[in-house]
Amino acid sequence: MEFPLAVALAESVSTLPTGPGWWYEPKFDGHRLVMHRTEETVKCQARSGRTVTAAWMDLVGAAQSVLRPGTVLDGEAVVWVGGRLDFAAAEARGNATPRRASALAAEYPAHYAVWDCLALDGVDLRGRPYVERRAALLEVLADAKPSIRPVPATEEAEVARVWFERLQAQGVEGVVAKRAASPYGSARVWRMARHSATVEAEVVGCVGPPVQPQRVAVRLPDGRCVLSQPVIAPVAAELARHITQAGPGRRARTDDGEAYTTTGSGLTVEVVASTARHATVTVTRVR
Repeated sequence: MEFPLAVALAESVSTLPTGPGWWYEPKFDGHRLVMHRTEETVKCQARSGRTVTAAWMDLVGAAQSVLRPGTVLDGEAVVWVGGRLDFAAAEARGNATPRRASALAAEYPAHYAVWDCLALDGVDLRGRPYVERRAALLEVLADAKPSIRPVPATEEAEVARVWFERLQAQGVEGVVAKRAASPYGSARVWRMARHSATVEAEVVGCVGPPVQPQRVAVRLPDGRCVLSQPVIAPVAAELARHITQAGPGRRARTDDGEAYTTTGSGLTVEVVASTARHATVTVTRVR
């Protein structure tokens, strides 16, 4: 299997899908990590494809003694501090220089929350259904060390709702829903519901023509600049009046690197924003 590989992503939704054929997993807050077990060693890649093996040598050591060559896993490298997932600690680990990585590993030991088995004994499983890959994952990690464990999974929507409501205090971002028959791929076949809250945000720009904005860039109360989900027609019409009056803007980027065109200040919107670090913002009305 190629290294690095393109990872599967999830589409953000406001409510979890239900019905036959859906499986659910809690979404742990950490660093996306794909682990490749070769004949000689273990290589790790980030979501971007960047090689990050040196940052997670404690996980590499644990995996090397458990995983068979030709195994590829997908999951999240996480750090627990005081019984809660600590993203800042995971961020420090994931971005550490090789010199700093060893000291941080001693201070913030990592765990690997694994949700997928992409290859086993050199056989590519990405085209297999989720339930088959899940079974392979449980088999691979049956005797794994405590630092490498499969994430919980359930077919029961009610159990998923309990996870969503009760695990936020432990740092769980939300819940991911996956079709039992779905393969692993670059299409956003997963659905993820994150914790959210209604807040007011400042409009700082837009995507699309000023007379018909498709999305808006907003600054959230915590200072993050993000793009909204596509805006509905009535909201777009109200936004257009302000944006066209403000005149031409300049090109800029959000904190996540997404491009937009700036607009004049002074417009506030009410948004439903996820409380997780990856903000998913839906504009509900202009204030």
